[in-house]
Amino acid sequence: MKAIAGLGNPGAEYAQTPHNLGFMAADALCERLGAGPWKQEKRFKTLAAKATRNGETLWLLKPQTYMNASGDAVGPFLRYHGGQPGDLLVLSDDCDLPPGRIRVRPSGGAGGHNGLKSIIANLGTEAFARVRIGAGRAPGERRALAGYVLHRYAGKELEAAQEAAQEAAEAALCWVDHGLAEAQNRHNAARTENTL
Repeated sequence: MKAIAGLGNPGAEYAQTPHNLGFMAADALCERLGAGPWKQEKRFKTLAAKATRNGETLWLLKPQTYMNASGDAVGPFLRYHGGQPGDLLVLSDDCDLPPGRIRVRPSGGAGGHNGLKSIIANLGTEAFARVRIGAGRAPGERRALAGYVLHRYAGKELEAAQEAAQEAAEAALCWVDHGLAEAQNRHNAARTENTL
C-alpha cells in the first residue's frame, strides 16, 4: 500500500487558503484517480479515499484534526493499514518557496511547518517523502505569517494556487508510478513560479 496525505484545516473558513494547499492538491489527485468520494474515517480522524494504481492500494487522506495535530490522523491510519514511513507522501504548503513552485523531497525536518512536525513526532522519523507547495508571500505583502497563511485566495491568486495544486498532484502520481527520484527530476526544476 501507499498513502498520500494532503495537509490543511477542516471547515469552510479555511478553504482556499495558503495553509490548505495540501488539501487542494489531495482533491486534485482524488479527481484524477477517480478515487472519490471522500469518506469520513472517524476512528482515524481523517477523510479517506481509496484507489488502485499499478495493482497496488493507494489511500488518499485529508486529516480532520487541524494542521497542528496532523500526525494523530496520519500515523495511526498508516500503521493500521500496514504501511511504513517509506510508503507515505505528504502534500503541504511551504512559505519558504515562491508561489506556484513545488519541491519534492525524500525526507527532512519540519522546516517550521506544524503539520509536518506532528507527523514526524507521531511516526518517530523524518524518513517519509513530501511535496512542498510554494505559498511564499509576494513582495510587499505586509500581513504577519499567521494571518497570511489563513487569508482566502481570490482571482489570479486562486488560479495560481489551483495550478500549483495540480502540479503537486502530478508529482504525487509520478512518485506512485515511477518513484521518488523521477518525481524529483521531473518537478523540482520544472516550472517557473507563478506570480500571485
